[in-house]
Amino acid sequence: MAVLRLEQVSKHFGAIHALNSVSMTVEQGEVIGLMGDNGAGKSTLVKIIAGNFRPSHGQIFIKDREVSFHKPVEARENGIEIVYQDLALCDNLTAAVNVFLGRELTRNIGPFKILDYRGMNEAAGKLFKELKSETRPRDLVRQMSGGQRQAVAIARTRLSSADIVLMDEPTAAISVRQVEEVLNLIRELKRQGVAVILISHRMPDVFAVADRIVVLRRGTKVADKRAADSSPQEITGLITGAIELA
Repeated sequence: MAVLRLEQVSKHFGAIHALNSVSMTVEQGEVIGLMGDNGAGKSTLVKIIAGNFRPSHGQIFIKDREVSFHKPVEARENGIEIVYQDLALCDNLTAAVNVFLGRELTRNIGPFKILDYRGMNEAAGKLFKELKSETRPRDLVRQMSGGQRQAVAIARTRLSSADIVLMDEPTAAISVRQVEEVLNLIRELKRQGVAVILISHRMPDVFAVADRIVVLRRGTKVADKRAADSSPQEITGLITGAIELA
């Protein structure tokens, strides 16, 4: 059973057709590389899945149950988490506090509730261990590498035991070593049975982790095929229009 299925999803902003009848499925533990040029519709599609936009037409199914999201919290309640390109982290707070941001653990001291830093540190440490990350719960985010920051953002998605994680350009503007850290995090999510939709312009990164590659061009899906059956040259041709369909 697919954890996510889109059927003929379209999105119009007035006269602008950002998406045109896009259909796709995502299986449990599958990594989908979502590729396309700027303006191809990738971010619009992900924002529809994440509950930021409602589709103009089409249907969304979670495990064969039709859903209609009016806001992101409804997508989260249905097992969908998103890691935005800017990560939405607070540099002046620790890794653990960032993991629990908005969902802080508390404990009672008499009639008062205070933040349970020890509990958050312990829980975040377990999440980082599960992700096989060397990120430390008590370290400040501003002192972290790009790869460690991604680990914090991904650990936050594991709090709710998400079935689907959407990742927007996670390997942009970080070093080669940090890129490998992030790709290993994606592999670990896959190993745990979490489906990942990866938006990226970096062809080697997509081919390193993706099971399937979906290509959008001007809001239309022009390819949906196994990564093993394609090549960077073919995907480049599909993105640019040198190849019409695959």
